[in-house]
Amino acid sequence: MTSARLPQALVAEAIGTALLLAAVVGSGIMAERLSGGNTGLALLANAIATGGALVALIVTFGPVSGAHFNPLVSLAAAIEARSWQPVLAYIPVQFAGAVLGVWLAHVMFGLPILQASSHARASAGELAGEFTASFGLLGLIMSGQRHNPAALPYAIAAYITGAYWFTSSTSFANPAVTVARALTNSFAGIAPEHVPGFVLAQLAGACAAILLFGWLLAREGG
Repeated sequence: MTSARLPQALVAEAIGTALLLAAVVGSGIMAERLSGGNTGLALLANAIATGGALVALIVTFGPVSGAHFNPLVSLAAAIEARSWQPVLAYIPVQFAGAVLGVWLAHVMFGLPILQASSHARASAGELAGEFTASFGLLGLIMSGQRHNPAALPYAIAAYITGAYWFTSSTSFANPAVTVARALTNSFAGIAPEHVPGFVLAQLAGACAAILLFGWLLAREGG
């Protein structure tokens, strides 16, 4: 990315992250309202809607910013490129966009804009789930970027949709998403006091993936 394209990339990251959170939180609200109290059905609807939105958003904004929408992905990209200037700009707009996306979902569904979640997510199993979700996501992205970049939008969406179900945490795998979801007292929320544990688990999973896949994918003689 050239410095001349950085403003466009930052706008793309902000809008893309906002729309991602609008999809995650909005589909959670809709699913909860229409599922008749069936939590499994609500989670299935939430997962499918999130996966579908991810494909569309990555295809839309990928050519402009790389469609990170996630500080962990930006961190991995900075390490790979050995350049920290873009990542320092990406991360704040990702957090800001995520919060705006939650507020947009509240507006669309007629809820109070300012909320705090009461949804407890503090078990050791859920933290292990976040480590696992983040590890798998970063490994997928690192491998896909090198060997099959055209398939990445679909692979990422498929992974996140699946990880909603195979991780106990329902796969946040994103610090910006986690912080923003503390601001909605809806199906997708997380209690603010449980955010630090999730973020630490995500960072640990991402670092493990960066180390392992950096070794696995190292070019001979590189």
